[in-house]
Amino acid sequence: MAKKEKDVVSQTFHAMVESADRKFGRVRDLPLYGRAQQNHYFQKVFKAYMRLWKYQQENRSKLVDCGWNRWEIGEIASRIGQLYFNQYMRSSEARFLVEAYVFYEAILERKYFDARGSGKPKVDVGVRFKELRFYARFLLVALIFNKVDMVRLLAERFKGLVDDSMTNFRVKFAELTLDTYRMMQCLEWEPSGSFYQRRPVESVYQKHPVESNENGTVIDHSGAVSGLIDINLAADLTDPTLPPNPRKAVLYRPSVTRLLAVMATICEELPPETIMLIYLSASGNAAHSNLSQAGSSGGSRKSSKDKVVSGVYGEDKSSAPESHCNGKRESSDYYDNYLWLGPRGYGGSNALYPGDIIPFTRRPLFLIIDSDSSHAFKVLHGAERGEPAALLLSPLKPAFKNLSAVDTSHCGSQFTFFLTAPLPAFCQMVGLTSADSDMDFYNDAEEILSIAFSEWEVILCTSKGLDLVWAQVLSDPFLRRLILRFIFCRSVLSFFCPLEDEQYLPICLPHLPNSVSARSEVVQSAVFRLANHLKVADCFQFDDT
Repeated sequence: MAKKEKDVVSQTFHAMVESADRKFGRVRDLPLYGRAQQNHYFQKVFKAYMRLWKYQQENRSKLVDCGWNRWEIGEIASRIGQLYFNQYMRSSEARFLVEAYVFYEAILERKYFDARGSGKPKVDVGVRFKELRFYARFLLVALIFNKVDMVRLLAERFKGLVDDSMTNFRVKFAELTLDTYRMMQCLEWEPSGSFYQRRPVESVYQKHPVESNENGTVIDHSGAVSGLIDINLAADLTDPTLPPNPRKAVLYRPSVTRLLAVMATICEELPPETIMLIYLSASGNAAHSNLSQAGSSGGSRKSSKDKVVSGVYGEDKSSAPESHCNGKRESSDYYDNYLWLGPRGYGGSNALYPGDIIPFTRRPLFLIIDSDSSHAFKVLHGAERGEPAALLLSPLKPAFKNLSAVDTSHCGSQFTFFLTAPLPAFCQMVGLTSADSDMDFYNDAEEILSIAFSEWEVILCTSKGLDLVWAQVLSDPFLRRLILRFIFCRSVLSFFCPLEDEQYLPICLPHLPNSVSARSEVVQSAVFRLANHLKVADCFQFDDT
């Protein structure tokens, strides 16, 4: 009778797993944009996994007797964490990121994927792949959540697993590109300093001790219901002082047609009185090798409720002739140069032309282009179908004090780096590393920048010559921060590069006021103070003051 009961439990459990997995597949394949029916699907699959989680708790001993493994508990918890993270990527609501973190942290704490827990002398390749995916996903969540200590711990363990797996198996993973991650972080509210101190990473190992017995099996001392994850921990990870994050959608290597479809869908769903922020970083014209990214973002004119971010891989950026935008334009000007979003070949489905963006100018648009063909998009200025667009266009080439010391294939785009982390970007450009200064010295540099940005912000907001396009977006804190960092980037590069060569300088259209131009006294003095503080003033050619 007992055996029959165990068989029924095992069959019921596996039927519930199959049903939950089918629902999970449907939700996982939903696009990260568009709101229709997505919440309905999410609720259904979440309920399925919650029922499954509860069932395995109530029947743990019987399932173990039937040959159930600890990694199968981890697989269920990992799926729930993945569900929460996918919902966060669709909505940008921090509570979903918190829940994902809680589940992933519990998996790490209980060592569900640890090979020793199987009692087998050899690591199973399927379990190892699940373990690697878990670490990759948890690492991404911790990065976005800015849990620095946990990131270091996960990176160290992940590296060890990768090294071991490279020896024993064939392993390959692809997550967010560096530029996409940086832009995502730039469009998120940052928790307060006290929030970071609430749960140090050491608590993971102090709350529920875990040890191994003689045969290598892991023993969990977390209580009678060892599979229970304390969802109330989410309350400890929520910062109630922050407003909701803007909504974003992230794309991985889309075709141009899919990218345009996503942008069109988001434009349709944006409420009135909003502005669409599009961020694109990709190779220009015919690309041949290496790695780059493309993305798009959306923002709000009065409140930052809706934003979009997308990221793709393209090929290496190769220089392209600039499309001139003076005088009368021909229709061909909009289709002379392009961004290359595809991996290879010359098919039209991978080429994004300036003219492809024009239909989206029927709505207020804030466009950031990071490419060696970025200046070709100047033709959009004056060609809008609605209100004038705000354009931030990258330099055609990066600038470094010692190019040979910078691995450009792994450090991401310099322009995006300046827009998302201006001081680290400045240090990278002049060849400074973390070993060159202590934390107090670096914090003083941060203070110099903070004071300068506050001063420039006041100048912009009170300027009588400010174009209406910029005046409309300054009320948005995320867009305002991007503009201030652009002003800093443009000025730094103008003093760093010889003869102000245009290919090394970014462009904004319409023009910002002369009071915050690259060589204005208020901007130049701030750059000089920073360079002097970091003892790299000799790298720049400042005007005599």
